[in-house]
Amino acid sequence: MFYKKDSLGWGLALGFFGPIIGLIVFYFARFSRLTFLEFLQYLAIWKTLLTAVLSVSLMANAVLFTAYVNTNKDNTGKGIFLATCVYAIACLVVKYLI
Repeated sequence: MFYKKDSLGWGLALGFFGPIIGLIVFYFARFSRLTFLEFLQYLAIWKTLLTAVLSVSLMANAVLFTAYVNTNKDNTGKGIFLATCVYAIACLVVKYLI
């Protein structure tokens, strides 16, 4: 059922949710000794760590994108790609302007 849908909206939903899962995985893998709020505060202070976290988070979308494109669910893949582009632009804005 998860791979059966082929729509742009489903791809956007997955594409915006995927990096959140990537962020949570990164938190548990490297910073589980901190609370999640402390981890987010740490990210706000150390911009170099922010780049690493954002890269890992967006890799979750790369996995989703590859899975859907390889199963010929191109509309869902387009949605995931579009969401990834929005995230990437937002990441650049956060890193360089804030």
